[in-house]
Amino acid sequence: MSTDDGDLGAADSAPPVPPAQPGDHGTHGDPGYQGKKSPYLRRLKLIEGQVRGVHRMVEDDTYCIDVLTQISAVTKALESVALGLVDDHIHHCVHDAATSGDREELDRKMDEIMGAVKRLMK
Repeated sequence: MSTDDGDLGAADSAPPVPPAQPGDHGTHGDPGYQGKKSPYLRRLKLIEGQVRGVHRMVEDDTYCIDVLTQISAVTKALESVALGLVDDHIHHCVHDAATSGDREELDRKMDEIMGAVKRLMK
């Protein structure tokens, strides 16, 4: 269950995110990961399997340090996905706003990404 991805901090205090509807991007436009959805979904499916494995470890009374090691691996995998999404957002959404000439839209996109980074760093 090990992984070589980065780690994501605890999101205990993060506000709940409403479920996305297909094609629902609100006023934000297309997602920055458009065209890269398959690798993200594949990686998230692997992470889902890792989490199920941690669940089994606890059910089977696995030694606590071994469980913590696997939780760390899951956390790192999630952070890797998050960093990829940050990168995609900057290279797609922020870049598009910057080249549009719309200063207000650029400021909005910059505020969005900084808010996301701050949440990830908690």
